[in-house]
Amino acid sequence: MTPDDTPVPADSLLGRMAAERGAFADAYALQLPHAVTLAAFVEAFYTTRLFKLERALIALLGKPSSDAMARAVARGEGERIAVWTVEARTGDELLMHEDSGATRSWFKAQAGEGGGTTLWFGSAVVPRRRGPGGEPRFSWVFHALLGFHRRYSRALLAAAARRLA
Repeated sequence: MTPDDTPVPADSLLGRMAAERGAFADAYALQLPHAVTLAAFVEAFYTTRLFKLERALIALLGKPSSDAMARAVARGEGERIAVWTVEARTGDELLMHEDSGATRSWFKAQAGEGGGTTLWFGSAVVPRRRGPGGEPRFSWVFHALLGFHRRYSRALLAAAARRLA
């Protein structure tokens, strides 16, 4: 299962937030042949081995998390896991912001024809600086890490999909 790089849907929580803030945003999608709820997707995502490695690194910074926290966020019973807090939720979407407010993570489980589901995962980075014309300006660190971010996003989505397969 290889996620596809896809445009961010303009009418999604991520698309609207990115447009309002002039943020960089990307999205990846992957099709599963069976029905998957948003709660199942979010729980699978945050409890994969790959993401648990990220959670362990964040715990070293004093922001621990657990599978129970992941389940609570996924089910709408909790608002926080590690450095992420729920910003917005609909029936099939979840938008999380991290503590600095500079980045967002977005999940969508879109029911499809024939009982399948499209899983979406995306991110946004809100620029901290603007150019003279108001255009977003991103640091050299952002540009240096963008390739890694794209590969990692695809890997996270694929890992969650494997758990759900």
